[in-house]
Amino acid sequence: MKRTILENETMTREYAKDLAGGLSGGEILALVGDLGAGKTTFAKGVALGLGINEKITSPTFVYMKVYEVNHPTIKKFCHIDAYRLENEQKLIDIGALEYFSNPEVLTVIEWADKIKKILPKSSKLFNFSIKESTRIIETN
Repeated sequence: MKRTILENETMTREYAKDLAGGLSGGEILALVGDLGAGKTTFAKGVALGLGINEKITSPTFVYMKVYEVNHPTIKKFCHIDAYRLENEQKLIDIGALEYFSNPEVLTVIEWADKIKKILPKSSKLFNFSIKESTRIIETN
């Protein structure tokens, strides 16, 4: 696993923004970690890296938000928050799986460990943890 230590929210956002610049669509970024570990900040950074200028908020109560993207190969950014889900069926019911298999969509899933049964094996895992005032991201 690759380990990255980030000292503040700005560094977390910039790390994710830079990461997004190297993506081409079809990727699923699976974020796992405790409350306050930086998952939403990371998702906001990915959105910035895709050129999305509207305010990004975690879709905790609606489960999923989809944003249009002006990018050569990525047409949509799908942001999912599984925190409140009791099971995967709700995401299936609202059509999330269609985004998972679309090569023109970049998907970021907060609390991805709650939907393991439907999470594609190709998903890139980002494990967030907190140590004092820093955030640590471990990736596979």
